[in-house]
Amino acid sequence: MSWQDRDYNRESYGGGGLSSRLRGGSAVMWLIIINCVVFVLDSILRSGTRVPEWLVPYLIGAFSTEKAVYGAQLWRFVTYQFLHGDFLHILFNMIGLYFFGPMMEQWWGSRRFIAFYLLCGVCGSLPMIGFTLIGLIDSRVNLVGASGALYGILIGAAVLYPNMRVQLMFPPIPMTLRTMALVFLGISALSTIAGSNDGGNAAHLAGAAMGFLFVKTPSLLNWADRLNPSAIQAGYTKGRYEKKLQKEQATREEVDRILAKVSEKGIASLTAREKKLLQQDTDRLRG
Repeated sequence: MSWQDRDYNRESYGGGGLSSRLRGGSAVMWLIIINCVVFVLDSILRSGTRVPEWLVPYLIGAFSTEKAVYGAQLWRFVTYQFLHGDFLHILFNMIGLYFFGPMMEQWWGSRRFIAFYLLCGVCGSLPMIGFTLIGLIDSRVNLVGASGALYGILIGAAVLYPNMRVQLMFPPIPMTLRTMALVFLGISALSTIAGSNDGGNAAHLAGAAMGFLFVKTPSLLNWADRLNPSAIQAGYTKGRYEKKLQKEQATREEVDRILAKVSEKGIASLTAREKKLLQQDTDRLRG
């Protein structure tokens, strides 16, 4: 089956093919753009000889146990996912995101897909911490790449569409999506056991495990639907309005108290603060 004939790429599958969804500004499109832009900037800035460290994405965003955990630089759990070691690293990750990402975004919806993607990536960093604690990896070793998130997407897609026919790029062998996922998991598992790139391959497995968990228990991401920027802004505006009303009510009550004091004891009994507040209220009414 060709790419165009696959179920999730037909017009009946969620309102259009992959190309139309990319033009519409899908989450997958923006993730690809962000990853590519960060890669280009990082490559340029890292090649500079006098670039301040705080400007280099790799230096401020790569994950290491020493900085992310011991140094409490928690943003690195997310930022490392948008950094890549070399061109082939980002190329294969973005190819995977391009082909399999739309399937998962279509199934999740954009908000939950982004949460799914990032949390699979966060989970991919956890084995590095474990290997550091047991002494297999130095705490200063850096981890970069979206592979944890991509393996979460791959496994999620394989669970949802296990019998979908796909074809490897190298070598061009046709197989089911479930078989492809098992092949990639097996390679990562064997590489981890053999001690080859322990942290990176273990990140694949951890991301895959998180992807499997989320797809099997989708209610775990229901909270992401509530992350609506418009709703957040509306809640913020409502909160500010309510605080303003409360402040005005408190001021009104204080002015009433001052007026009662004037009526009972005369204006000479007021403190400087009370006189100032009364004058401000008078000016407000005149205005």
